[in-house]
Amino acid sequence: MSSVSRQIAAALLQHLEEFPAVAILGPRQVGKTTLALDLVQQQMRDAAPLYLDLESPADLARLSDPEAFFAANADRLLVLDEVQRVPGLFMVLRGCIDRLRRAGAPAGRFLLLGSASIDLLAQSSESLAGRLAYVELAPFIVTELSLDEAATPGSLWLRGGFPQSYLARSDAASLRWRQQFITTYLERDIPQLGPRIPAQALRRLWTMLAYEQAQMLNAARLAASMAVSGQTIARYLDLLCDLLLVRRLQPWARQSSKRLVKAPKVYVRDSGLVHALLGLETADALLSHPVVGGSWEGWIIENLLACVPAGTEASYYRTAVGAEIDLVLELPGGGLWALEIKRSSAPSVSKGFHIACDDIQPTRRLVVSSANARFPMAGVIEHLPLLDLMQELRAA
Repeated sequence: MSSVSRQIAAALLQHLEEFPAVAILGPRQVGKTTLALDLVQQQMRDAAPLYLDLESPADLARLSDPEAFFAANADRLLVLDEVQRVPGLFMVLRGCIDRLRRAGAPAGRFLLLGSASIDLLAQSSESLAGRLAYVELAPFIVTELSLDEAATPGSLWLRGGFPQSYLARSDAASLRWRQQFITTYLERDIPQLGPRIPAQALRRLWTMLAYEQAQMLNAARLAASMAVSGQTIARYLDLLCDLLLVRRLQPWARQSSKRLVKAPKVYVRDSGLVHALLGLETADALLSHPVVGGSWEGWIIENLLACVPAGTEASYYRTAVGAEIDLVLELPGGGLWALEIKRSSAPSVSKGFHIACDDIQPTRRLVVSSANARFPMAGVIEHLPLLDLMQELRAA
């Protein structure tokens, strides 16, 4: 288990001591089940934890009477995988948790795994409020690599962080895995979740978003390109965000003396999926493609947001005249960090970054790039390597 996975496991164990139920959220194939089973093996209980895969007909049949099943296994940790497949389960879980509480039972009775927040978050917010803690498991990030790999993480950027993609025997094999992953999501997983959206239409939107990685959302232009309504684009985009495949980075929403851009920036969250959607197999193909800058920015942001303290608010800042901060982090302790993201190993800071920082007055002004050294830059700006910045965020 990697250091990051150990940290997540430690957080899960702590949550299980404090909450009746804990949910691990993340896209399919990201390693939720592996992490949960490793965690289950560590649990010291009178009765062994019980794992149910709700995509398995046999395991699903065991929940034909969930109240009776939960009552019969009241002394065990129940691990329920792909829990969003059984929407009616949440109300039963609520009643069971409340009965256990009244009986004075200890916390940590349910570990829920969900590959999509689309139903899990909506239903649990209604049914399990105050009874459920969340942990999001992201694909591999730089802090999970060996020191040698972390020093030159180009393969992780190219292939993305899904374990089977990153660990594939070659770039070609990795690309094939990601292409099959995309097809499976579109043709099997999404229809099983309920939304009746044509796979071809969703693939086209997903690909268009990859071409426009790190750009501000122009829903009207996307709608015109796809010959659908703006409401349809919004519905498709909501689905991809709920599936934890796309991120909308909202604009800075605090008071400002400037006229601010109000559209969110949109990112396909895994860089490897960006490259698969665009057919980019090798590093040379990526470096010569117009998406290279947006892909790098999105990859850096996903690595950083996987390390921020709970309660951190992330946004970007841009004025109508172009002053911009790529990533603004409002930390729960009160810190306000402004980050400029550069791919060059000899980064320079734009005038627009200085102007934007003067407007919002961050507590730290940072540049992160492909350079592997810390050094001061003009003014009070600090350059930090990605790995150093991730470690500082974990300690913040």
